[in-house]
Amino acid sequence: MKERKIAVIGDPSSVMIFKAIGLDVFYEEKEAQIEQRIHKLADQGYAAIYITEKAAELAKDAIDIYATATFPAIIPIPSNTGVLGIGMNKLKSNVEKAVGADILFREG
Repeated sequence: MKERKIAVIGDPSSVMIFKAIGLDVFYEEKEAQIEQRIHKLADQGYAAIYITEKAAELAKDAIDIYATATFPAIIPIPSNTGVLGIGMNKLKSNVEKAVGADILFREG
């Protein structure tokens, strides 16, 4: 079985720590560069791409292209400046699609 790779995209101060655990890290902060990187990583067979929420906001169109694909899974993560809620909203939306109801965040 082919080993699948994992990448991380974002600003240096938010993602450089991921190098320490052996992930492939790419420092991208501009929309066109982020989108190009996502497409390159997908073409290279990456299984998962972690991307800072700030970078994910800039590359929504590129991320949407892979939303229904098996690979790569594109997972928004908080940056060092804080949480924007994009990752949690995506999780909520995916659960609602799969289950048909909001079972994670409903009140009461």
